[in-house]
Amino acid sequence: MSTESDLDPAPTFDSVDDVIAALRDQGYIADTRLATTVFLLTRLDKPLLLEGPAGVGKTELAKVLALATGRRLLRLQCYEGQDETKALYEWDYGKQLLYTQILREKIGQVVADAPDLHAAVERIGAQESVFFSERFLAPRPLLEAIRSEQPVVLLIDEVDRADEALEAVLLETLGEFQISVPEVGTFVAENRPYVLLTSNNTRDLAAALKRRCLHMFLDYPAAERELEIVKSKKTGLSDALAEELVGVVRGLRELELRKAPSISETIDWVRTLAVLGVDELNAQVLSDTVSVVVKYDKDVTKALGALPRLVDPNASVEEPAHGHGHGHGHDHGHGGEHDHDDGDVDGKAKRAAKDTAGRHGSVYGGTHGATQQTPTPVRTVTPGQGSRSFGSGGRRKRPF
Repeated sequence: MSTESDLDPAPTFDSVDDVIAALRDQGYIADTRLATTVFLLTRLDKPLLLEGPAGVGKTELAKVLALATGRRLLRLQCYEGQDETKALYEWDYGKQLLYTQILREKIGQVVADAPDLHAAVERIGAQESVFFSERFLAPRPLLEAIRSEQPVVLLIDEVDRADEALEAVLLETLGEFQISVPEVGTFVAENRPYVLLTSNNTRDLAAALKRRCLHMFLDYPAAERELEIVKSKKTGLSDALAEELVGVVRGLRELELRKAPSISETIDWVRTLAVLGVDELNAQVLSDTVSVVVKYDKDVTKALGALPRLVDPNASVEEPAHGHGHGHGHDHGHGGEHDHDDGDVDGKAKRAAKDTAGRHGSVYGGTHGATQQTPTPVRTVTPGQGSRSFGSGGRRKRPF
C-alpha cells in the first residue's frame, strides 16, 4: 500500500523564498510577486491562469514547477476547432470492435434461446456496460491528470486559441477537480494536480473560467531581471556584451512591431553572437543576425533602420537619396519640368508656361533636333479661310 510520501513526491514549499530558490535551481528567475502566486497555487489547490505576450515564460513556468516538485508534466496544447474528445477522453472503438469479434461466439450463446429479435436486442443491451467501461476508455490529458495515482502538473497551454465550447468543458475540471463520463460515472482526483493555464490574449476568456483561477499577468521583465535571466543560461557571451544586447532588444520592443522579441529569443540572439565569436557589438553584426529575434519582413525593415541608433544613440543615419525606389542613384537627365530636384515647384506657373506660343521650337513641324532661337510666329487665320475650310457651304475637293 502506498504511503502519503509515495503519493506526493513533491517537496513542500514552506515560504515564498522556498519557491524562488526551487525555481532558480531549475534555471527560472522569478520575482517575489510571481513566486507568491505559485506558492498560493500549491497551498490553495486552485488553478493558475497566466496571461501575457508570447515568450515571457508562461509555459516554461509549468515545466520548471514540475521539475522543482518532482511531478510528471501533462500538457494539453489548445488549438482552434479542438473538441472535448481531444481534451477529456475518447472511446477506443477499435478495441471495442476487436473484443466484439473475439466474443462473437459468446454473444451468440447469449441470444441463442431468445424467442424473438426484440428479446435478443434486450439481452445484448443488458451487456452494454461491458463495452463501455474503463477498459475501453482512452484518457486524454484532463482525465489522465484527474485519474493519475501520482500527483502531476497539468499545463493547459494557449487556452485562448481554443473555442469557447472547450472553456465550458474545463469548468467542472477546474472547479471541482473531477470529470463526469456519462457511461461510467464521475472521476474525482485523489491527488489534485497543480493546474496552470496560459493565454496570449488573442481573445477574452470567459468570466466563469477566470473566476475559478488565481490570476497573474506576465509581462516583459525589467532590464536588470532580463539580464539576470540571460546570464543564468551560461551562453558564453561576456556580461558586458549581454547587457548591451539586452538594451538593444528592449529598444526593438519599443518599435511598432507585429511581434516583439521574446525573452527566449533574446537568449537565442546572445547564443548566436557567442557562437560567432563576437567581441564588439556594431550595427553590421546585429543587422546580419537580427532575424533571430525579428520574424516578419516589415518588422525586419523597421529593425534594420533602428539598429544604428540603438547601438550608438549619437549615430547619424544617412537618409537615402530620392529616386525611383531602386536605390541605384541614377540620374536620368529628364530636365525641365520633369526634373525631380526642383524642390518646391509653382504648379500654376508651370501650367501657364505650357500655354506659351512656340514653346516647342522646331521639334513640331520642322527638322527634329534643330535649334530655334526665335519663336515661330503664330499664323493668323482669316474668317474667309475658316468658312472655306469648315463652313457648311464649302467643300474641299480631293485631288485625283
